[in-house]
This record gives sequence, C-alpha cells and structure tokens, in this order.
Amino acid sequence: MRPPVVPGDGGARQGRRNVACLAVTVDLDQLMTRLNPLVAWVLRSPFHPMLDRVLLMLRVRGRRTGRQYWIPVGYQRDGDTITVLVSKAPRKQWWRNYRDPGPADVLLRGRMLHGRAHVLPTKSTAFQEALERTFRRVPGLGRQFGIRYDRRAGLTAAQCQTVAANAVVVSIDLDGVGD
Repeated sequence: MRPPVVPGDGGARQGRRNVACLAVTVDLDQLMTRLNPLVAWVLRSPFHPMLDRVLLMLRVRGRRTGRQYWIPVGYQRDGDTITVLVSKAPRKQWWRNYRDPGPADVLLRGRMLHGRAHVLPTKSTAFQEALERTFRRVPGLGRQFGIRYDRRAGLTAAQCQTVAANAVVVSIDLDGVGD
C-alpha cells in the first residue's frame, strides 16, 4: 500500500513514508549535575588523572548554614590562578559565596590547595579574557550559551554579552604554589 499524497507538495512525498524526526536536546549542565557523585569519586580516587586535567574539586562553605560541601568544577589554571566558568549561573548557588572574596580549598590533581576566590565583574577585562581563554580551549562550550564560537574570530561583543547573561567567572588565587 502506498502512502497518501500530501496536498500541496506536488506529489513529492508519494512513495515515501513520513518519518517524524525526534531531536533530543541534552542539557549538558543537568547531565553533569547527575554525574557529580561519580565524578567526585573519581577525582578523590587514584583514578583522578583521568579527569583532573579539566576538573577539580572545590570546597564551598554555605553562606547561611556554614555547612561545607565539595563540588566538581571545570577549570583552567594559569600559574597560581584558577579560573572557573560557571554556566547556567542563575540555577546555581555555590558561586554566590564568592561575591565577596573568601577562602577556597581545592583538590587539584590529588593535592589539597588553599587560596582566595572572588567573582569577576562581568564588565571587566578579566572576565572577558577568562571567557576568551575558556572558549579557545573548549570551543564547543559555546553551545551551552547559545553561541557559535570561532577560534579565528574570537568572541564578539554580542557573544560576550550573551554569555555574561548566564555565566559567572570565579577566580581563585592560590596561596604560593610552585607547580
């Protein structure tokens, strides 16, 4: 039996079945949140080298409760400074602890390090440079923010503004580490 001709398509669909395409959009941020317990286990284990080039564990103290908890976060390191780009920042609470500079402990490559963390102002040059470094390193991350990053052209002002609407950059200055 032949499928029916669809009116208005000039018979173009005659002989073919209509197949509905199911486009699945994965929210990488939600997926990673679900995987956090497994990722945390790996980062604390002897298997940490599998992930620790891009992820570290950050100890955060709750602003209201004072409770401490550990979360895995993506990072970049430049000397004694660690930069964390927080995607979908309005959904998350932890980074708000660093609106005012505060102590930060990180488990990085199997070592406990201490420092001070603060949120970079979105209009600052440091914020824009942190975005550029992050996207240059991981260009596909632009999809999380609804932009298409081109390494040759870099971030446009409009792209930077789009990212800034949903992102925060936390900068952690480590206490004199020599590696």
